[in-house]
Amino acid sequence: MQGSQEAADVAADAVLYGDERKILVLGIGNILWADEGFGVRAVEHLAAHYSFGPEVQIMDGGTQGLYLLPVLEDLETLIIVDAIDFGLPPATLHHVEGSAVPATIGARKMSLHQTGFQEVLALLDLRGHAPRAIHLVGVQPVTMQDYGGGLTEAVAQQVSPAVQMVLDLLTQRYGVSPTPLQQAPAPGAGVMTQAVARTAYEQGRPSEELACRYGDERVLARSGV
Repeated sequence: MQGSQEAADVAADAVLYGDERKILVLGIGNILWADEGFGVRAVEHLAAHYSFGPEVQIMDGGTQGLYLLPVLEDLETLIIVDAIDFGLPPATLHHVEGSAVPATIGARKMSLHQTGFQEVLALLDLRGHAPRAIHLVGVQPVTMQDYGGGLTEAVAQQVSPAVQMVLDLLTQRYGVSPTPLQQAPAPGAGVMTQAVARTAYEQGRPSEELACRYGDERVLARSGV
């Protein structure tokens, strides 16, 4: 019965949205602070290994906060990927949906971007433009205090499982069929510049002395300095 109901829901969505179904997979977070960049790295991985039809968009939302408001209005489905303090053991993956999403984001704020994104969700609801369905795929971070560092090993190992959770949501709940890419595109293609793609960023970390004296070349390259 559950499978029949899900199929009926997908069919109803198709009638409601026609060819204009809008599903956004949004990674948010700050890659400069270790595990806080988990959501961004997850959508980078997703875009590097799968392609989708025009109804699905993959986006690195970074820490843009209210600037994301126009992108999020009137979505059918929003799937957020982020590092969240669920109060669980480090590197634990967890999925919540519906009204539990803003409540979870606001319960234990660990960074400024979560405050900003909670405001975005509140404004969408207040204006009557909230997504019809909303999901949060999150990981419990190990640390968010290593400035300039990449993902910790334990959290990095959860990138692929988190992507699989997103794929399962898309296929099982929304009838979307992603196409695995036979050849990966250039690092960061479609979601970010190559200068801050994961491999280049994590392998290119300068020494503490160089970073303090001259700045971080990975960030300077992104900003065009």
